[in-house]
Amino acid sequence: MSRVITIDPGKSKCGLVLAEISKKKVYKAIILKSEFIEDYVKNLNDVEDISKIIIGNGTTSREIVQKLGFLKKEIITFEEKNTTYRAKARYFELFPISGWKALIPREIFILNKNLDAISALIILEDYCKIKFTLNQNIEFKTWLK
Repeated sequence: MSRVITIDPGKSKCGLVLAEISKKKVYKAIILKSEFIEDYVKNLNDVEDISKIIIGNGTTSREIVQKLGFLKKEIITFEEKNTTYRAKARYFELFPISGWKALIPREIFILNKNLDAISALIILEDYCKIKFTLNQNIEFKTWLK
């Protein structure tokens, strides 16, 4: 099955999601320094059947499109307006708060959290017009430095 990579680009860091559209499943979700995006996607492409790459049209998207051009894959830039803002709400859909923690204001759970990978997921969901599920218990705040 072919998979798709979605990237939420940024000056210093990028969110990246690897998913399979036909199964509506996310297989990887990470945050990495922007300078490592080219090598990471190249390595991922070596082990996965990547059919296309979707990149949010915000900060540094042009540079990332140019960096990934060597892959000879379909690269699509797609609207990413408000994805960072929407990522907070999507975080709680993916990781619901239960028990006594539900009494604490939700914002405390995402203070200083990097939600770039969830922003990448939202870009993918907007592009496909469907919600995705997680293949396993993926930690969306994982940093590859």
